[in-house]
Amino acid sequence: MSIPFIYGKVAAPINFTNRKEELVHLKRNFIAQNNTILISPRRWGKTSLVQKASNEIMAENKQIKVCHLDIFNIQNEIEFYTKLADAVLKVTSNGWEEFAKSAKNFLSRMVPQISFSPDMQTELSFGLNLKEILKNPDDILDLAEKIAKAKKIKIVICIDEFQSIASFNKPLQIQKKLRAHWQHHSHVTYCLYGSKRHMLTDVFTNPSMPFYKFGDIILLEKIKTYDWVKFITKKFKDTHKTISAKEAQTIAELADNHPYYVQQLAQQVWFRTDKTCKEETIFQAHEAITDQLGLLFANMTERLSSYQVKLLHAIIKKEDQLSSQETMQKYNLGSSANVVRLKKTLYESEIINDYQGALHFLDPYYHHWLNTRFFI
Repeated sequence: MSIPFIYGKVAAPINFTNRKEELVHLKRNFIAQNNTILISPRRWGKTSLVQKASNEIMAENKQIKVCHLDIFNIQNEIEFYTKLADAVLKVTSNGWEEFAKSAKNFLSRMVPQISFSPDMQTELSFGLNLKEILKNPDDILDLAEKIAKAKKIKIVICIDEFQSIASFNKPLQIQKKLRAHWQHHSHVTYCLYGSKRHMLTDVFTNPSMPFYKFGDIILLEKIKTYDWVKFITKKFKDTHKTISAKEAQTIAELADNHPYYVQQLAQQVWFRTDKTCKEETIFQAHEAITDQLGLLFANMTERLSSYQVKLLHAIIKKEDQLSSQETMQKYNLGSSANVVRLKKTLYESEIINDYQGALHFLDPYYHHWLNTRFFI
């Protein structure tokens, strides 16, 4: 029997949950050639959403090619250019011969070098002096546009962890280069997203940044409890087990509708269920996951300042006025200016989020661990 709940991986079509409106929105942008910026906290399913939209759009329209590039582990500008060219050539080529021909035709000035692994996977590198590539990256930045025109197709370039560009040398200069080229492309569309929400927000909404108003911004929301209930009950039924709507709702609510954790908790409950799920099984699984994550959370907390920990304590206790004299004295938070600085730091560290006018923990299990293990 296959395991019906999967987390930590890109969701296969059978495991994809809701996101119907966002999926339609993203596919329309791909067809209309609207650049898209997808913003949400980590592990909310951005990559799965983009992958599903890509697969569907390519199945429906053979003239659209979608390439994916994850730049999380890319360290510098040269590596970025190389991986970008490699991704574009692969998605627009049928086999290594066409790959090599396109590299030669469109990147001849850069002396492309192509090697093959034992499984015949291609790997692209360039024979030019690195300084020359940095000085004249035009051929690579315009590669997708040139290929799309020549082959009479449309290309969508999806770049995950786009905020990693900030770690390159002279990141602002790089962003200016990218924007200067990409804004003139008429056959190529860009979908940019990543896990550092506050950094992406600044890149695309700050008027002083090169990518300001580069495209349509989609703010990904949590999947609704109602949709999780339908998903969980169906998965249990499909594997000849039973769970009530009330118990499925408990799973979603304990995990705060967080896609990663809902799947993880549902999986652990499913493992512990023989035929029919019991409420006590859900809470046992919930506490087991909390204990499992305890060492990670303890290390996270050790890296915080004492003031940051105190502010988290106040948030957990649902103090509405964090800057009030009463709250600051009760939790020894110092001045109101210090509270503002603490909130900003915790926000940038992706620990808390200002959601609908209230502060929330981005990780519901960290919140639960602090509340039941650390602050007791």
